[in-house]
Formats: sequence, structure tokens, C-alpha cells
Amino acid sequence: MTQSWSAQRAGESPATAGRRALPVAVVGAGPYGLSVAAHLRAARVPVRVFGEVMGSWRHAMATGMFLKSTPDATDLSAPPPSGRLADFCRTQGEPVLTELTPIPCTTFVRYGQWFQQRYVGDVDPARVTAVHRDGPTFVLRLNNGEDLAASAVVVASGLTGLAHIPAELTPLAPDGPDPAGLLSHTSQHQDLTRYAGRRVAVVGGGQSALESAALLHEAGAQATVLVRADRVRWGSTPVLERSLADRLLRPAAPLGPGWSLLAISRAPGAVRRLPTTTRLYLLRRALRPAGGWWLRDRVEGVVPVHTHQRIAHARPEPEGIRLQLASTGTGPAELIVDHVLAATGYCLDIDALPFLIPVRQAVRRVTGSAAPHLSATFESTVPGLYFTGSLAAPAFGPVMRFVAGTGYAATRIARHAARCAHAC
Repeated sequence: MTQSWSAQRAGESPATAGRRALPVAVVGAGPYGLSVAAHLRAARVPVRVFGEVMGSWRHAMATGMFLKSTPDATDLSAPPPSGRLADFCRTQGEPVLTELTPIPCTTFVRYGQWFQQRYVGDVDPARVTAVHRDGPTFVLRLNNGEDLAASAVVVASGLTGLAHIPAELTPLAPDGPDPAGLLSHTSQHQDLTRYAGRRVAVVGGGQSALESAALLHEAGAQATVLVRADRVRWGSTPVLERSLADRLLRPAAPLGPGWSLLAISRAPGAVRRLPTTTRLYLLRRALRPAGGWWLRDRVEGVVPVHTHQRIAHARPEPEGIRLQLASTGTGPAELIVDHVLAATGYCLDIDALPFLIPVRQAVRRVTGSAAPHLSATFESTVPGLYFTGSLAAPAFGPVMRFVAGTGYAATRIARHAARCAHAC
């Protein structure tokens, strides 16, 4: 077995090496992981980043998808003020993006790769399989057999492994969703053309469901959308030149216009100090499922969308999957399809991350949630173990579900983890 990088030359064990200058380990190389690493490198703190650069954005987003966020809310965070999406577009000779320009996921991936090369440096593609606490330090087990000692660990693994499948759909895939089987989750797809000529029920009413349905239809599939809510919500078309009165009544914010969204976007620390029930309510209600304004013409009147629909039972039959619907509206009582695509979101549950099994029992949870309770510096109740991105949303509010939260999180994690690294 390979020893930690700091122990290889000295013949020390990982535990002994923990008393030397150790790196901060960042698990995940998406927007949050890259942003934290950029701040640590700028502070001259040794850091090792594990994962595939922008991996989820490359493999968990179907070809042809766009970001729902606007360009101003899509910047990764680095101490130099020249790492924004607009800077990337300028250096690449690409047109300036505005609120009227939906951002292709492929553009965002290339931006993340550019950011990594400029501000982060090498990223180790090895997968972290276990995180152990060893006295004042951590030991990470990698899938290549290496053990790495670290002064601190930042979990920035995004939504990987957190896909939610409703219980009524699990009979279709007892061993888990599979794009080649009867049931899959939107996070499992890069290419939806595989369903051309097939009947697909898309379950959900948010951006992922609606855009997947549009892509399925455009690929030649027979898509039908089942929405539990009473209606489908759509974003409003941006107005570039807003009146002073409109800007005062509804100021611009990363999560959308309005004073309430501005407050929770700009002050995650204040959100953290709210009562737990209030924070979780904000997380559920501040941003309800909705489709991007630019997507509406590709869905309305094009793809059948049934509201007030809940799947009561799902079972495979010779002619296809029979979905029995508990409808409070005027939609069908049942539907027969060839495949069910769940656009049913994610569970923010650290128990779903196998590499945390050795330490997760010591991690206190947010009351009423399976997400970690976090300090003002994003540190869990295990000293030196930090969480950021969506897993931090129950503590800091909905902005952590979006790229717009990278600056707030990265500056605070890097500052605190740097002190921890220097103390080891």
C-alpha cells in the first residue's frame, strides 16, 4: 500500500506524517471544490483536489442542456478578480453573455476547466473511498491503494450519489435506477437520444424535468410530463433596461429579482442564524420548481404535460410499464410507457456518501434533515471536516445549491482550513 505523499521519503506512517506540513484535501472538483482550492492555493496552503474536473457537469447533464442561472450568477471564485465567466469568454474570443443568453452546459464545463488550469493546478482523478480520523489529522484511502494524510478535508462532492427516487417508483428498479432498464434518474444521462421512438414518462415539474422532456421530444421520443403541482411555473423573460422604480421594488439578485432573494443570496451567514424550521422552509419555498423562460416554447403545446398527477403504483407488464395515477385534476387515470425518467431531485443526506462511513457518526445533523450541522466557517462537528455546496444548503440557505454561493463558502472555508493546516 502506498503511504501518504508527505511520508514516502521519510518512511513515516500517515499518522506520524500528520504532524508535518500536510495538505488540505478537497473531495470534488466541481465549482465549489475548485473555488475552495483556488483560495487555498492563493494563501500558499498545500492542497490536493480529488475527482474529475467538472465531472458532474460533464456526465450528469444531457447533451444539449443549458444552465438555468444567468451569467452574473455563474462565476467561480478565486482571489484575483479575473476568473469570472466573462473573463473566460473574453480570453477565448467568445461573445459576451447577457441575461438573454442561455449558457450551454458545455460552455460552463470549458469555463471550469479553464479556471482549474489558471487558479488550481493539478487535480488528482483518484476517487476517495474512505475518510478516517487519526488523532488531530485525517487519513484518506484512495481507490488506487494510496493512503493520504491531510490536515483537513473539504467535502465538495456536489450532488453525486444523492439522487432521489420516490418509493412508488422503486419496484421498477429494485437494484437501483439504470438508463438501460425501466427507470432512470436525470443525473444518469449524457445522451437522451437512446430513447428515440420510445414512450417515456418524465416525473417532475422543475427545470430538469421540463428540459429533459424537450430533449426527448426533439430526439424522437414520445415524452409525457407528470407534475404533482397544480401548474408549471416558468421564469419571466429578463428585461435588460429596467426602470428605476422596478429596480427599487425588485432588486436584482443571483437567485432572481426581489428583496427576499437578495437577502438570502447576499447574507448566507444571517440565514444560518435563523431558526432551523425557518431555514428549511426557505430551502423548500424560496425557489420553487420552475422552467427557464427560454425553454417554454419548446414544451408548452409541444410535449404533453399533466398537472395534479401523483404516481400511486408502477408495475411492468408485457405491453410496458403501467403507471396508475392518483389525479386530482382532469388527467389520465393511468399511463403505459416504456421508460420512466425521474426528475425528482436529490436527498441531502451524508449517509448516502460511502466514503464518510468511518466519520459520519460523529457528524451532527441539522434537526429535521440528514445534512450536516455547520459552523459559520462550514466546519462540521468533526474538527477539520468541512462541507460545502448543496450539502451546506440546510445550514446556509438555498444559495448554496447554486454556483452563486461559491465565493461566500470558499473564502470562509479556505481562511479557517488554512489556520488548521498551519497548526498541524
